[in-house]
Amino acid sequence: MGTKRVIEPSTSPKSDSIARLRNQYGSSLIQLAGPENALYERHLVFDNVVDLEAAGPRERFEAIARSVRDILSQRWIKTENIYARENPKRVYYLSMEFLIGRSLANNVTNLLLDPLTKEAVKEKHLDWLGLLEQEPDAGLGNGGLGRLAACFLDSMATMQLPAMGYGLRYEYGIFKQTIRNGWQQEMPDNWLRRPDPWEVARPHEKVEIKLNCCFELRGGALHAIIGKVSSLIGVPFDRPVVGYGGKNINTLRLWAANAPDYFEFQAFSHGDFVGAVAETLTAETLTRVLYPDDSTSLGQGLRFVQEYFLVACSLADLVRRFRRGNTDWNALPEQVAIQLNDTHPTLAVPELMRILLDEAQLGWETAWDLTQRTLGYTNHTLLPEALEKWPLAWFEALLPRHLEIIYEINRRLLDSVRIRFPGDEGRVQRVSLIEEGAAKHVRMANLAIVGSHSTNGVAAIHSKLLRTITVKDLAEMFPERFSNKTNGVTPRRWLLLANPPLSHVITEAIGDGWITDLGELSKLKPLAEDQGVRDGFRKAKREAKSQFANWLKSESGQTVDPDSIFDCQIKRIHEYKRQLLNALRVVVLYNRLRENSKIEMAPRTFFFAGKAAPAYQLAKLIIKFIENLADTIDADPATQGRLNVLFLPEYDVSLAERLIPASDVSNQISTAGYEASGTSNMKFMMNGALTIGTRDGATIEMAQEAGEENFFLFGLTAEQVADSRGWYNPHWHYEHDPETRAALDLILSGYFSPHEPGVFAPLYDTLLTYGDHYMHLADLKSYLEADQRLRELYADSDEWVRKAVLNVAGSGKFSSDRTIAEYATQIWEVKPCPVP
Repeated sequence: MGTKRVIEPSTSPKSDSIARLRNQYGSSLIQLAGPENALYERHLVFDNVVDLEAAGPRERFEAIARSVRDILSQRWIKTENIYARENPKRVYYLSMEFLIGRSLANNVTNLLLDPLTKEAVKEKHLDWLGLLEQEPDAGLGNGGLGRLAACFLDSMATMQLPAMGYGLRYEYGIFKQTIRNGWQQEMPDNWLRRPDPWEVARPHEKVEIKLNCCFELRGGALHAIIGKVSSLIGVPFDRPVVGYGGKNINTLRLWAANAPDYFEFQAFSHGDFVGAVAETLTAETLTRVLYPDDSTSLGQGLRFVQEYFLVACSLADLVRRFRRGNTDWNALPEQVAIQLNDTHPTLAVPELMRILLDEAQLGWETAWDLTQRTLGYTNHTLLPEALEKWPLAWFEALLPRHLEIIYEINRRLLDSVRIRFPGDEGRVQRVSLIEEGAAKHVRMANLAIVGSHSTNGVAAIHSKLLRTITVKDLAEMFPERFSNKTNGVTPRRWLLLANPPLSHVITEAIGDGWITDLGELSKLKPLAEDQGVRDGFRKAKREAKSQFANWLKSESGQTVDPDSIFDCQIKRIHEYKRQLLNALRVVVLYNRLRENSKIEMAPRTFFFAGKAAPAYQLAKLIIKFIENLADTIDADPATQGRLNVLFLPEYDVSLAERLIPASDVSNQISTAGYEASGTSNMKFMMNGALTIGTRDGATIEMAQEAGEENFFLFGLTAEQVADSRGWYNPHWHYEHDPETRAALDLILSGYFSPHEPGVFAPLYDTLLTYGDHYMHLADLKSYLEADQRLRELYADSDEWVRKAVLNVAGSGKFSSDRTIAEYATQIWEVKPCPVP
């Protein structure tokens, strides 16, 4: 008899995928949706106690989000258990900001749950895009600093590094931006108004923090009582950080401030209801708002205490974790790497010293050695006002023990400077941790450099300027501590998730390896000559532009032409970022059309977006000018269908995810030597936009990767900006360049403010009367020349798309995976800890 052949039942790719997911995330994964006991249905009914048919969009979003969290929960627990068992060296990333955006779509993508999600959406007839809109952007950050931190967390989880983020759980974000009569209005950003389905409160892991003062209510205001010690309670809220593939799920731990569990009962019982809870009001105010208004001493003081609260809670927590598996304090640098994201967490230096000296009872030399080898510092700015300096008096009042430690660090530092550079008292004053003056201050950047083993910049030019100018004396003292780690962004959110049409084209051309190895994009370079690839890029861009135009129409009623050039500048409003220079370019182009309506000019839509700090009046005036410029152009028949200007309010991650894939042109036009790195520039590049910009920040390296011939570079270099400081005269450009003069005269004449005479005079004064510090007029003509080259290239559609392909092909270096790999090997000395 012959052998009987057994025929295995065939399995579909869909069933294979679901089986793999079931195996990866645990047998408790029943179904995302479907029968009554499926995850979605159970959450919808039991969490909200509503009939399935009566549930609204918000309830449906929460049910889907909690179902996804259920799926990842076992993996999240397993990750932490593996880390505890293996006891690897761990990274703790301290940042005052984590601009994480929305989490649902990102978590679904990184967990590879698309098959399950699509099935559930189809079966339940859900409006997936509508559900995503129910989730607010998390109000945990403002700009590039926080977005970088979020990208880094994504990369660390994807690369299976044992890492944890520490931040503050702000009840309100920085603010919601609205525009009224052209002016920015700030409204509360109550992003936690509804329950956040991702966070998990851990009250049993709370931390108590001591301050050398307490507060009482007098005359309707809170007053500090110095010398009377009080406590703050830090309650941790954990959020999952899902690595791509769902293998390691790390944690972002956010601290909320509470008061101890008591209040003044006697005061309460005698009718002083508010006074009885004064301490509670003070404590809960601490993490109420991201970036309190620092134009007042009270706002600055709140920021100072916020920074200490973050540091004290986080160090107490990570030391507690370290001690669970290690009895020898000397092992701290071998088991723990603490990275300070900018100067904000610099109080970690004296706080870690306090723990080692006072709690561990170590000697000074040992404690200082352990502190330096454990801490690393990332500098993000060259602006003097952003290198924090806190009043010495605040340390005396709130943190006297920390001030004692800082004084001793400084004494030893200055002694070593005098030995190494005898007679150079100027150098002694410059490197000192204490800035002398009528009111003494503690220089936090100096403290961070001295108290850590590593100081890195975030782009090649930034790191060079940091070493040679900003902290030159300290770099000469400790040259081995300085390095560069050029920033990057996660391709999972900023290409795979944000731009499905282009992601599909890329994957069809070179495979999907680029998702976790962005260097694979270099394979596109020879394909820039392939007509099929160029057509795919062109169609993907057109689809993204149409989607954005449709979304904008539905959200705001504004209409834009998807066939026009989408020309974008989206970033925090600041003079050095030079939104005003961009606006001047638009005024010049507008003047050209007014003078000759027959000149050839492709239809153009200029998008501006970004928030101005509430106390930054000139930045708010720049927004007002852009708004009035937009209204004037919109009302002029000469520019109908040719020029369009829009200021998009409430710029956040979700808006960027829509606009960046749709953009043709990226403006990166900061005054050379002022932008540390930039990250929006990288996102535009990997989404196929062409850059018009100055040689500043990471844009220099981007042009090197893709070829300067594929960029539109212009303007003074950082060296030329510095060299011309002593003699630069903006009046020369006003007098010798007719288009510059015409643009400024038009603004001063009130043409853009007929009902508000003189409102824009401060802009004119900034550019001419007060010396044009950020050199707008010096670069305007060069900017317009680069713009002319841009418009000429756009007329050649095939060549434009070819350069877009080359830009994407050259963007591989700018993955946050590459950046984190450099941190891991060169600064942290930490290795992956895979979760099986």
